[in-house]
Amino acid sequence: MSSYKLVTYQSPKGPRAGIVVDEKLFDAAALTRKAAYASMLDIINDWSSAKGTLKKAADAAGKSKLKSTPVAKAKLLAPVLYPSAIYCAGANYTDHMMEMAKLQGIPPAPDPHDVGLNPWHFIKASRTVTGDKATVKLPKASKAIDWEAELGAVIGKKAKDVPLDKALSYVMGYTIANELSARDLGRRDQLPDATPFKWDWVGQKCFDDACPIGPWIIPASDIKDPQKLGIKLWVNDVIKQDSNTSDMIFNLAEQLSHLSSRITLYPGDIILTGTPAGVGAARREFLKAGDTTKVWIENIGTLTNKMA
Repeated sequence: MSSYKLVTYQSPKGPRAGIVVDEKLFDAAALTRKAAYASMLDIINDWSSAKGTLKKAADAAGKSKLKSTPVAKAKLLAPVLYPSAIYCAGANYTDHMMEMAKLQGIPPAPDPHDVGLNPWHFIKASRTVTGDKATVKLPKASKAIDWEAELGAVIGKKAKDVPLDKALSYVMGYTIANELSARDLGRRDQLPDATPFKWDWVGQKCFDDACPIGPWIIPASDIKDPQKLGIKLWVNDVIKQDSNTSDMIFNLAEQLSHLSSRITLYPGDIILTGTPAGVGAARREFLKAGDTTKVWIENIGTLTNKMA
């Protein structure tokens, strides 16, 4: 039985869905003999059938006479081009909440569960996605671009009012994200603190290349428990974030269930589940041209990007 990874790669004819088996990249439509599986969204939209088809194709890949490419030599794009929505969990790791409270000089907030709060998300524009090894062009408007290592969950079937105990069955796979933030664009300083129009979430979270994702999607069946994964981030090979998804305040099931009570989630939508302690804002340290970030998540892989 072969495990496999799903990618979107740059082919001579444009972006195509691919299957990676034993570090060899095969075109997904060619390996499965299903022309409809040319794009990742095509595969995800047919996930109930596709997962079995892909598994069979991956098991047979070793004997296939189809042309393959070493995945290390392929140009990988963001795995999903383009999700209809990217939902990002804010303030969702205990250690990150502690560090941000210290930064602001305020006492740590109580566990949100204890005061009846639900998971809290903002939306990142889907066109901000970029892929592994892609160069991120830092926006001219900001001098404070911060890193945020995050576990990403890709929705595999339409989800509305999903009960907590069924929530993870709606996830088709997992990926890695670096949810970049322009810390100096989040506040409109000309406005008083009391106004609800003080905060600029678009300015802070939505700029070109603000959402590196990848390198691939690992099928959910290969991740036994998304709440037991090591997560780390390095800047120029210096470790900045080192935590575990077990430290999330609201776990993925809680996040998916709550989001689906507000809005229907669709195949290919992505939930970014929050970032642990070690962000640049806590150190007054931000990304600059020439920096390289690496995000590693246990059992998934490493996402690497260079700033320019």
